[in-house]
Amino acid sequence: MNVPYFAQWESRDLVADFLTGKLDSAEDPLWALSGAETPEEYAFWSPNVCGMACLKMHLAHTKDQVVPILELMKECRDYGGYKVDDEKEVSGLYYHPFVSYVKDKFGLSAEVKENISVNEMYDLLEEGHVFIASVHPSIRTPTTLPPKKGGHLVYVFAKDPLDKKIIFHNPSGHTTASQENVSLEMEVFNRYYAQRGILIRLESE
Repeated sequence: MNVPYFAQWESRDLVADFLTGKLDSAEDPLWALSGAETPEEYAFWSPNVCGMACLKMHLAHTKDQVVPILELMKECRDYGGYKVDDEKEVSGLYYHPFVSYVKDKFGLSAEVKENISVNEMYDLLEEGHVFIASVHPSIRTPTTLPPKKGGHLVYVFAKDPLDKKIIFHNPSGHTTASQENVSLEMEVFNRYYAQRGILIRLESE
């Protein structure tokens, strides 16, 4: 399945440097493509928009629409999908406002899923749907043990029935191999997976 890939930063080849702090996100040469008004606005939001990157991939995949990632964020924020506190810390993505947003704006058939096992998610993929799954960001290096589950979102769109693998795009992958068409055994994926996320039923189903 040929699913377009987008990182949550515009320069996917620089993600490793942004993650390590070698580069500040404001130094991304492609920052303006995000829809941000300034490099500072881009740097503030880019570490927080993994969910919008997943949505961007879904829209490109199913509707041939490529929407700037911060345009999506601002619309979703207006629905209550993101909040910024007095300390200028971002909280979100809040799933229920996100679902309302994508239903109203794009006509997507989406629903929040809680306490959904990796096997149940696999069955939904079998039916032809996709899933924005909550995982720990260290899933980019799947030989490591995560300190907890959740905290990051990946776009799960396929499975390998022969080897029982989950196939997904990771908006914060630090190498090409950890970014797109990542294929992990279900038990490995489950180490990082928080048993929740957003199901998007494909329109053809």
